This record gives sequence, structure tokens and C-alpha cells, in this order.
Amino acid sequence: MTDVIVDTLIDAVKLIPFLFITYLIMEFLESRTGDKTQNGVRKAGWLGPLWGGVLGMFPQCGFSAAASNFYAGRVISVGTLLAVYLSTSDEMLPIMISEQAPVATMIKIMLTKVVIAVAAGFIVDAAMHMSKSMTTGQADSDEGLEIERLCRKEKCHCDDEGGSIWKSALKHTVNILIFVIIITFVLNCAFHYVGSERLESLFSNVPVAGEMIAALIGLIPNCGASVLLTQLYLRGVMSASQLIAGLLVGAGVGMLVLFRVNPDTKENVRITALLYVIGVLGGVVVSALGMVF
Repeated sequence: MTDVIVDTLIDAVKLIPFLFITYLIMEFLESRTGDKTQNGVRKAGWLGPLWGGVLGMFPQCGFSAAASNFYAGRVISVGTLLAVYLSTSDEMLPIMISEQAPVATMIKIMLTKVVIAVAAGFIVDAAMHMSKSMTTGQADSDEGLEIERLCRKEKCHCDDEGGSIWKSALKHTVNILIFVIIITFVLNCAFHYVGSERLESLFSNVPVAGEMIAALIGLIPNCGASVLLTQLYLRGVMSASQLIAGLLVGAGVGMLVLFRVNPDTKENVRITALLYVIGVLGGVVVSALGMVF
């Protein structure tokens, strides 16, 4: 147990500089482009799934939450909302950068998610249009700003930092580092006492079951879900198709905000179920194509 604890702490300490630099860059980019990104999706019209899928690829605190608010006001379509959810990777990119994963691997994962997100978004919008159940409206701009502040506060308390990207990046780093330490410790214990082969069997014994389990993990509206999925993949426990299934479903706090701002609970449940099905199917397609990252 002592060795497990020591290894966990050593692994965590090694990640600190990479995490901090990554979040600092992300905070800088978001401070310069965040509003433009949201306005781009808001005004995209029928091309919403394309813009939502592409722009959602870049981790941004508040983007999926803003999309939830726009959908609640019927400014964007359900296809655009799903495209944002599906392409958003939450903490996958920072963790992979910190673990020094190959750049090609990160690019392939992100592009795969974007292609699936855009395709699914357009298909859903086409189906909704055929059923004539799409509606449009206008979201309240003040409410949109309030939801963005809510997302930031729930995710990292960024509002408390007075706009400083340094403090915000540091807070992100500390929060994610805590998740990494906990998850790494649990995984190290599992590898030590259970064995990697038995862990791998949980995801590989039954066809499609691994993708379904990964997608369930991805539904957890917390940063820890994407951290866990990424760590399992990097340790060889989870396949590429299972990682994709989990990351497609992981929409960060966007789902929490949707249930808070959209009064139609049944509709929210249907969107959640549709997100889960698309995530599993996306993973199955990746598996059928034999894609590796």
C-alpha cells in the first residue's frame, strides 16, 4: 500500500506543470474568443450542428452550459445542442497533454468526435424537421449571462478570481489534480490487487457492453468522468471505441444546466437518452471500423 501511495503522489506531482500551462493557455484563449464562439453558434442557423461540433472540440468552461441555455430559449436546434455535447471533451485534452500522449492520438480522438457530433446533429435536426416539432424563439440575454456565471461557479469558482487567468488556471489545476490523485490511487490499487487482465475483461468480455459501460460513466456530470475515462484508456484498460463512447456522452456541466433552465423535464430526459444512444453507437462504429488511436 505504501508503494501504491508513493507512486500515486509521484505521478500526480509530475502532472502539475503540464496541467497548469495547459489550463493557462486555455483560459487565455477563452478570454479572447469565448464570446465570439458562443455568438457563432447562436447565429449559425441551419449550420448550427457544424459550428457546434467544430467549436465544441476546444475545451471551454461554460460553452456546453451556454448551449443548454440557448436551446432552452429555442435559439439553437436540438441537433446543434447535441453536436456541442458530443464534441465537448471536458478534461480529456488537458489530461492527455499532461500525460504526454502522442499528438496524433489527441488529434484523431478530437476529429472522430467532431465528425460523429456533426453527422448526428444534422441527422437529428433533419428528423425533427420532418416531424415538424422544431421550434424557435429568443433566449433572454441576461439569463444567458447568469447561466454562464452559474457554470463557472459550479465548475471552478472562476468568478471569484476577478478575471485573472493565472488564478483561474491555478484553481483548475488544483481541482483536476485532486480528481487525478483520487482516480490514480484507485486505479493503482486495482492494478495491484486485482490485475490489469481482470480489469480489461470488464470492458471486453461482452460485445458492445464496454461501450455501454463507458457511456454510462460519461453521463456523470462531473470532471472526474472524463479524467477516469482518459486514464483507463491511457493505461490500456479501455479500447479506443469505448473511450469514444464515453467522451461523446460526457457533456460536462451542460446537462446539469439543461435540467435547470429547460422546464420540460421529459424533453430533457429524451435528450439525455438520445445522447447516450448516439455515444454508444458512435463507439460501436469506431469498433466496427477497427479504428485505433
